[in-house]
Amino acid sequence: MTRKTAPGGRVDKRQAILDAAFTVFARHGYARASVQEIADEAKAAKPTVYNHFSDKETLFRGSMAATADSVAADSLDAIEPLRDAGNDVRATLRAAASRLLRICSGERSHALRSLAYAELATFPELAATMQERTSVHLTEALADRFARLALSGALRSCDPATAAEQFLALLIGPLESRSRLGARALPEDELDGIAESAVDTFVRAYGP
Repeated sequence: MTRKTAPGGRVDKRQAILDAAFTVFARHGYARASVQEIADEAKAAKPTVYNHFSDKETLFRGSMAATADSVAADSLDAIEPLRDAGNDVRATLRAAASRLLRICSGERSHALRSLAYAELATFPELAATMQERTSVHLTEALADRFARLALSGALRSCDPATAAEQFLALLIGPLESRSRLGARALPEDELDGIAESAVDTFVRAYGP
């Protein structure tokens, strides 16, 4: 995760703590992670951590939310070119699909999903919250882009929300299957193949 820099080049300590906390929680899980290890990872004193976050639970929730928001921001950036796809919608979709696959298969995304599901017993609402901040937000934004493309005639008239869900399903389904739910890292050419196949299927269904 990119750390914010305060005036004068000083790394924002709160963000550094959140980054370190996510790293340690992903490494050990919630129960086994210690605030001291998080402080060491952040190169901060333990009291400094508690100055920013009242307890371990607050720190865990904050680190998960910050990471989810970062992943979501990257995903939204990946589909931003769809606002102005021009005449070559296929190429723009292909580029967006390729970037989305790399974000979804990345270490942060995998760790976020794994942690959310691993801690369901302790934080039963967490998986739904993380999904809301990432995939639900992305689907809504993608639906907006598809609605614009349909209005411009670049896509046929459709329910944009359904189109967005189906486009993402064409990407995530093969990704999860081939990676064995993240246990196997996919090579670049395989990710590109998934993107190409997904876009081809989508354009056949929704092309003008």
